[in-house]
Amino acid sequence: MLVHGLYHCPEHFAMVAERLRTAGTKVVVPELHRGSLPADTAAVQAAIDSLQEPPIVLGHSYGGSVITGVRGAGHLVYLAAFVLDAGESAAGLGGASPQLQDAINPEPDGSTSLHPDRAVDTLYSDCPEPLAAWAVGLLRAQAPGCGRGVPQRHRWKHTPSTYVVCAQDRAIDPSLQRKMATRCTEVREWQAGHSPFVGQPDLIAQLLQELLAAAPPAQAR
Repeated sequence: MLVHGLYHCPEHFAMVAERLRTAGTKVVVPELHRGSLPADTAAVQAAIDSLQEPPIVLGHSYGGSVITGVRGAGHLVYLAAFVLDAGESAAGLGGASPQLQDAINPEPDGSTSLHPDRAVDTLYSDCPEPLAAWAVGLLRAQAPGCGRGVPQRHRWKHTPSTYVVCAQDRAIDPSLQRKMATRCTEVREWQAGHSPFVGQPDLIAQLLQELLAAAPPAQAR
């Protein structure tokens, strides 16, 4: 299960999903943008509950806040993502970098969007230009307040987890990522920007296939 972050959508994971499906792996990519962290978490929980076996659940960026609160995952993967403890929010831990904050545009209805040119440099700096343009074209406006949401559960305390630090990230400070990564069972570090699912999808597909191969035999729910 692939869980996107703020401003993103399921289509951003298309290249990763294609590689996994070609290898015979079932892939589910829930839609967020429900307006709040509890609503987004409920959407992902419903997707997990619909499956017969506990999935590997990957959360990117804000998606880490979401997957922190779900039950029933077999393994959690935090990709440049927020691993929150009791009372914490993404914004409270430092949230968006100054560069990402500078890319945010307030909209008349109270939502925010990202300035396209600044989004390329912040989110997709290590991606080929055509892929970066494709990814920016998919970005969506975001309701306010999601980054201030506080998870009600903290499943990384009870579920095996992997943190992937993106060392060239310009949206979430890599030093903050390394701090959060200490909460996970294992840590990987890639020389990647904030969005390797666009620029380096093979890395993500290979990691998930590795975790699937190492997982114990799944028990039906």
